[in-house]
Amino acid sequence: MNRFANKIVLVLGGNSGMGLAAAQAFAAEGAKVHLTGRNQETIDEAVASIPGATGYQSDIADIASTEEVVAKVEQADGRIDVLYINAGVGGFAPLEGITEDDWDFVHGINLKGCVFALQKAVRIMGEGGSIVVTGSIGAHGPLEGNGTYAAAKAGLAMAMKVFARELLPRKIRLNMVSPGPIDTPLLHRNPGMGPDDVARLKEMMIQNIPMHRMGESEEVARAVLFLASDEASFITGEDILVDGGLINLS
Repeated sequence: MNRFANKIVLVLGGNSGMGLAAAQAFAAEGAKVHLTGRNQETIDEAVASIPGATGYQSDIADIASTEEVVAKVEQADGRIDVLYINAGVGGFAPLEGITEDDWDFVHGINLKGCVFALQKAVRIMGEGGSIVVTGSIGAHGPLEGNGTYAAAKAGLAMAMKVFARELLPRKIRLNMVSPGPIDTPLLHRNPGMGPDDVARLKEMMIQNIPMHRMGESEEVARAVLFLASDEASFITGEDILVDGGLINLS
């Protein structure tokens, strides 16, 4: 398929995991890809794996940095046809262990950063544009120790529904994908969790997933590309769970 021929795609958080898988898939279907990340080494590796891609070091929590990326994309290509907001960070702590710094860090990226990234990017999006945002099943079901992350993703989910309505007159679609347990680098970057903690968390997740396995980044990317493509032309405000049945079948 070549669903994204001549399309300009910006993937925020496209240097690893689900974002990288999506960026590679967009390029494989004809898109010109721009991507961001916080780590220059992984950005360089991502760009090297995607013909014609351009990478930018940018932290979505830094709104001015995101605005600068959008300006560079505009200078290079004049527009964004598809926006995939994938930047995110985890953070597990029980109620008694939540700190203000942890709360602000997680919400600054997962909620505030994503909202303002959308605001900055839609400025150069035209009719027929498509936006996909990475949510989480954390917004759909309670998990002990997940209050900070769940609150950010639940707030993001409702905000995106509001913005999907607001963008209807401009004929821009906005949808979400909410992954379940996906084995990505994000899982290994939870503050306060060592390798043994991550291993125990993964085993707990697998035991609770009806399909009895963790998902792969490429499986999420396929959902992202579907929503971003004209195949989903009558879909907006949707939130697709990519979770092995965890929310609906457990």
